Amino acid sequence: MGEKTYYVYILSSRSRTLYIGVTGNLIRRVWQHREGTVPGFTSMYRIHRLVYYERYRDVRRAIARETEIKKWRREKKVALIEKENPRWQDLTAEWFEPVKTKADSSLRSE
Repeated sequence: MGEKTYYVYILSSRSRTLYIGVTGNLIRRVWQHREGTVPGFTSMYRIHRLVYYERYRDVRRAIARETEIKKWRREKKVALIEKENPRWQDLTAEWFEPVKTKADSSLRSE
């Protein structure tokens, strides 16, 4: 049986509100955030862009790292993201189909 992998991840909204979490299944967890299947902070503020993550083999180390990052000032969190992802691109762009939004008919030309 293979070793389990754990992830510490940072999600961002379009306005760059941040959420930090830990999971054993990054793809499923990001999908849950994107789909809003778990009510709470991320669904309320539309925080579903994966902008940073780290891998761990030991769940205790992953949880400790999540706790450490959560205690940081915002500036340090932003620096961590921008070191690896300076344009704040969604790292899951190819994982899922684009979120479809209903067109606003008031924007159509008559």
